[in-house]
Amino acid sequence: MNARSAAATHSNTPVVSMRHVGKVFPGVIANDDITLDIRPGRVHCLLGENGAGKSTLISILAGMQQPDTGWIEIDGQKVNISSPRSAMDYGIGVVYQHSTLISTMTVLENLMLGVTGGAFLNRESARSRLTEISAMLGVEIDPDAEAADLALGQQQQVEIAKAMWKGSRVLILDEPTSMLAPQAIADLDASVERLTKDGIAVIFITHKLREAYSMGDEVSVLRRGRLIASIDAETLEGLSEEKFTNAVLAAMFGDDISAIGDRNDVELLSGAKVATKVRTKSSRSDEKLVLHLADVTTPSTPTEFGVSNVSLKLRAGEVIGVAGIDGHGQSALAEVVAGQVRATSGSVFLDGDDVTKLGVRARQELGLRYVTDDRLHEGIVTDLSVALNLLLKQIGKLPYWKRGQISKPDVDAEATRLVEAFEIRTPSIHARAGALSGGNIQKLLLARELSHQPTVVVFNKPTYGLDLKTVNRVRKIVKDFAEQGGAVLLISTDLDELVELSDRVAIISRGRLVGEVENNSPDTARQVGEFMVGSAHSEGNHV
Repeated sequence: MNARSAAATHSNTPVVSMRHVGKVFPGVIANDDITLDIRPGRVHCLLGENGAGKSTLISILAGMQQPDTGWIEIDGQKVNISSPRSAMDYGIGVVYQHSTLISTMTVLENLMLGVTGGAFLNRESARSRLTEISAMLGVEIDPDAEAADLALGQQQQVEIAKAMWKGSRVLILDEPTSMLAPQAIADLDASVERLTKDGIAVIFITHKLREAYSMGDEVSVLRRGRLIASIDAETLEGLSEEKFTNAVLAAMFGDDISAIGDRNDVELLSGAKVATKVRTKSSRSDEKLVLHLADVTTPSTPTEFGVSNVSLKLRAGEVIGVAGIDGHGQSALAEVVAGQVRATSGSVFLDGDDVTKLGVRARQELGLRYVTDDRLHEGIVTDLSVALNLLLKQIGKLPYWKRGQISKPDVDAEATRLVEAFEIRTPSIHARAGALSGGNIQKLLLARELSHQPTVVVFNKPTYGLDLKTVNRVRKIVKDFAEQGGAVLLISTDLDELVELSDRVAIISRGRLVGEVENNSPDTARQVGEFMVGSAHSEGNHV
């Protein structure tokens, strides 16, 4: 779809205008004097790196934050969007990047949840409203299906219905395609086109330039909190994809573009190109088996599935990616491998030894490491120095601990080496680790977990929320580790990342491994998508 073909049929008068909006947090100018118009019947794509200010701007429009300066107008009238409910009352609906659905509830129950009054508290009225929205989106939504049983694309359609429940005029879609398979993206495309034809304004936040070009009527680029470039519908209509890509990359990165990587790296990371596998692995089947899960089961929690009868084999030099809907067992899989959660049944083997009953520290000693997705709370001790965080796993070991005391010269020397090797930006190795940026905290975790001879590493969402330069650096670290013979279990919510890095992609659903795709063709994303929507034949729980 190209929404530009329909744009001219709707009014140029903005439905929402943001005027000179500014927002400052301690030490950070998140939004700096931003003026933006959102027009009915158009898709307005918002581009920019992580940290560029997109999330703050949308939070202000959604009533979750209040601007420090500037104001918002709706239909030309200044308004105060004081809360998310206020935003809904003004016709602004938001679909966030991660699902807000309660997995144990039905679709209809999720949609009725939070309705404080009116006809939609009545089930029959709610069913009728869902039918209306389904027709508007051009999809079929089963009101009685449990949210946990829905594929990712179906969950997203329900999220859109939820955002439009009270009659949205503006729909905000926050990174809606990061884990969608090609067919689900096409379905979303079609739904967005139908909405814009009905006059609804869509704000589409994405990091993929090819999507912005194909779907957008207007494009705005944020950089370091400022609106750095805007491309209107008429200009966009006359741009080739190559010229559009060049213009947006120049706006997003300026002179910094060469610091990210070569041109191919930048285009892959920014979604200007479709991801393809960028590393080759030995095809020999006799590579050493380093990690083996045999029919492993863990308990579920109120917010996430455990794993159920999962079997998996990971060999030296291999990267196995894990795809699936957030909350369907990815964290349980990572934690049972790391030793943070005990298996209720089944066995975990490391280098042929049964480590099922061993804890985290014992598994670390055997070469198994875990890079958590919770960098700030689980990954580091925020009040300790960078140096001590880098050497946390070496407590009690020579030469860093001698006679029960820290050997400061040895700790400082090793910390300095790791800071340089992993390009951690810090004022000093003695600086408080919690004061580092998210990207530098992630590099600290990688430095700690990849030092001192690991043989297998579990990476849980290793690039989530990072700027593109750091994403490129982290992905290179993962690739280099595997090429040097390390074994990698890579959990990610970015399908492009899984395609780029993995030798095989396993698909997890409701705690079970439902299939596996060899990453040896341009068709990998589609095949993964078929398993995720349940249309491919399940191969059970063995990977």
